[in-house]
Amino acid sequence: MTHRVILRRAAQAEYDAAGDWYEQQRPGLGVAFTAAVQEVFDRIAAHPRMHGIVLRDMRKAVVQGFPYCVYYRERPPAVVVLSVFHTSRDPTVWQSRA
Repeated sequence: MTHRVILRRAAQAEYDAAGDWYEQQRPGLGVAFTAAVQEVFDRIAAHPRMHGIVLRDMRKAVVQGFPYCVYYRERPPAVVVLSVFHTSRDPTVWQSRA
């Protein structure tokens, strides 16, 4: 069963800001970032338990090719994305959303 992916407001803002930033750095790079994150969304929708739990019931999926992780929790019939997080940021930011 494929779950629906729901982004919390903060996660959507992070995702949009990162895509915009990459696109400003080099045309097409924002599109590549968006595609890489979408691959993660597709993967967690199809197999939400494939990634390990990192805090309480929160799981982490790594975005290929970019220094980002997607933090999410399974809430059938959905997967709720809490953060699209740059790996150099302070982890207490995403941890506070748990």
